Formats: sequence, structure tokens, C-alpha cells
Amino acid sequence: MRIIILSGLSGSGKSVALHMLEDLGFYCIDNIPAALLKPFVSHTVRSRESTYERTAIGLDARNTVAEVASVPQLIDELKRSGLQCEVLFLVASEDELLRRFGETHRKHPMARSDIGLREAMAMERALLEPIASVADLLIDTSRLSVHALRDIIHKRVEQRTAGKLSITFESFGFKRGIPGDADFVFDARALPNPYWEPGLRNLTGRDPDVIRFLETQTNVKTLVADIATFVRGRVPEYQASNRGYLTVAVGCTGGQHRSVYIVDRLAEIFAAEFSQVTARHSGQPGATLFQPRPRAAGGAKS
Repeated sequence: MRIIILSGLSGSGKSVALHMLEDLGFYCIDNIPAALLKPFVSHTVRSRESTYERTAIGLDARNTVAEVASVPQLIDELKRSGLQCEVLFLVASEDELLRRFGETHRKHPMARSDIGLREAMAMERALLEPIASVADLLIDTSRLSVHALRDIIHKRVEQRTAGKLSITFESFGFKRGIPGDADFVFDARALPNPYWEPGLRNLTGRDPDVIRFLETQTNVKTLVADIATFVRGRVPEYQASNRGYLTVAVGCTGGQHRSVYIVDRLAEIFAAEFSQVTARHSGQPGATLFQPRPRAAGGAKS
């Protein structure tokens, strides 16, 4: 049996994620009181119906502090009992959440006449911190489209094999901010920048000309090797603690050239060693997850 507990900040895309899980065949229940989580799980475990073999449960801020605080202990009990239980937590930046609430004119669940939107958002973050702190996968939706979020749920959650670590390498631009869902962050801004080379400015780290330029730089190869060594050393730690997901972010100034190239190289290296490796380029509009592909002769992507 597989149980996914889905939580996150209001406006971060929980409904989209839950609907995607439902489309993937999960039995989904939303806004369940945290106090009823244990009896509900007990019911599904005892049931002989195949309906509950894959269940997703939505939890939000409409719970008391004590109820939310009890969730981590329950999750630990479920995992120790042998159930495949995962916690997904969605976040987004404050500015992005303010923009989304402004566009939809929805009322924040914690807002009242004497509490403004920013204060309500801060209260929600504090309330849900116990669940966020035990999340197996944290997803920052600040720069994700609805389609990209659905793609992440499909590739990282639906396609993850029990007991296997899902590794994602993500490129980003520091000028847009550091991704909030990264377990480790590396800085590639000290490397030679193709942006200043004639003919390369409008290309990306996946274009053959940029790849050839970066592959001639010794310090680029060194950084890729250093990051690979570091991450490879952390994998056993994540496996030993039964962590299901590992997200590694690499950033450069704009998230267009250097970080994209490095992420693709790292994804290829780890795809040869691990079965569930993806890469995401968050600095490029419309980018989605993709499975790393073998490189063509001469260094260009096929």
C-alpha cells in the first residue's frame, strides 16, 4: 500500500497536484482534519478493497496547532510499520503567492477582518512547519506552470519505484532567486560565461556551440566532477534514512548557459549509476522535466 500525504501553502498548487494524483489512479481525499488522519489510514489498511491501495490525502492549514503537531509522529509510525508513506509539501515565494491571490481574488483560509494577507501567510507557514520539516519532497512552484507541476508529480512521484531514490538536478538563475525545494545548492557564477561570447548570448547550455565552449574550460570540468563527488557521497546517507527524493540545484547568473550545461552533465553521469534521475531547467520559460539522453558524438545533444 502506498500513502501520499500532500500539504503546502495556500495558493502553491495543492489542488493541481492532488487532481494529478487522482488522474494517475490514486484514491484522493482533501481537507481531512488532521485528527482524523490516523483512523482514516487505519480504515484503509484494514480494508480489503483495492480502492485504497494507492491513497493521497490532502492536509491544509484548517487544523489546530496541536493537530498539525501530531502529524510527524503519525508519519513516523506509518513508515516504521512498513507502509510506503511519503509526504509532499508545496511552497511558493511570498511575492508569487500575493500575485496569485490578487489574480484569483480568493480569500486566504487564515485571513480575517483583523488579519491581512501577509500576516495570514506568515501564520500559515508557522502552523504547517511541522509537516514541512518531515517532507520527503518539497516542491517550489514559484516559477512552475500548471503543466510543469503536473509533470513533476508524474515523473518524480508516480514513476518513483519503492525503495529507489529519485534524484533531480535543477538549473536556475541567481537573479531570479534560489529554488526553495533544493537540498543542495551550487554556484557556477565564477566560471567563464558564454553570454559574453559573440554568437552564444542567445543560445542555452544545451546548444552544441555552448557545449563546445564550456567543454574547453578546465574549471568547468573540475566543478562538474567536484559536485558529482559530493552528491555521490550523500546518496548513501539519504538511502540510509529512507529518503525518497534528492534535489540538487546549480545556479549561474541567468540560468541560461553554465548551470544548464552542468545540470545536463550531472544528470548523464548519475543516470548511468541510478535508475531514477531527471533534470529540470527552471530558468527557462516553459521548461519541464526530461529524462537525460545519451550525448551524440562531438559533445552535441541528439
